[in-house]
Amino acid sequence: MNQVLACIDGSPQAAAVCDCAAWASLKLDAPLTLLHVLDHQQYPAAGNLSGIIGLGSREYLLEELAALDAKRSKLALEEGRMMLDAAKQRVLNAGVLQPEARQRHGDLVESLHELERDTRLLVIGKQGEDSGSDRQLIGSQLESVIRTLHRPILVTLANFSVPTSVMLAFDGSDTSRKGVEMIASSPLFQGIPIHLVMISEDTGDSRALLESARDALTAAGFEVRIAIRAGEVEPMLHAYQAEHGIGLLVMGAYGHSRIRQFLVGSTTSRMIRTTTTPLLLLR
Repeated sequence: MNQVLACIDGSPQAAAVCDCAAWASLKLDAPLTLLHVLDHQQYPAAGNLSGIIGLGSREYLLEELAALDAKRSKLALEEGRMMLDAAKQRVLNAGVLQPEARQRHGDLVESLHELERDTRLLVIGKQGEDSGSDRQLIGSQLESVIRTLHRPILVTLANFSVPTSVMLAFDGSDTSRKGVEMIASSPLFQGIPIHLVMISEDTGDSRALLESARDALTAAGFEVRIAIRAGEVEPMLHAYQAEHGIGLLVMGAYGHSRIRQFLVGSTTSRMIRTTTTPLLLLR
């Protein structure tokens, strides 16, 4: 479990995925793998036509259609290789040594699940190449990826800048406490000021939880700032982020819903849709 895995496609986010993954790979001192998956539904592998022998003129037609599908698939594979070559050159220029490029034919979620054991961090764009122009839309497969993988997932937008500050949305849950532990131990965040923000009433219990998290990060050598804000989670987090120029938001992928195994937490979905900076989701 040591590689940074970056999903490469033809979307506007592809360059930012490369830049973000290169930054993470260098900070973590972890190998970088660039992955392109050719969707088997859009480009199916050539089928076996032996079952149509004897169907007369239909046999020729089906063989022609199969040949066209095979040609489309071959061209798509070549396009994917070109994307990977360009992505590899981009991360090499960023200073990554010996990045690996991999291409697979199949389902993205299944491919990522198969590679999960060796993945330390997944970097993926908010939208895929088939997404529309609405910037608040989430890529069709992103929620499935978040539900399936049990690794940190760094979601990027169309542009990436190295963050100079990080905000952890802290709610006292097991996930957010693990987030504190991860930040404290991960080279990814070394040298970056941390903002711990809780959206809650400012009670003695909530402040005690927040101060305990602050102390853990301070002991690990971080510069830490804490804040408690009352109100709706999504707008208050975004308001704080804008107010302080936060470059990276870290939060748990799920809330406390009993149906969280089926749906990405509603707050998480809204944050992904409306975020203007990279978003690191913890499982």
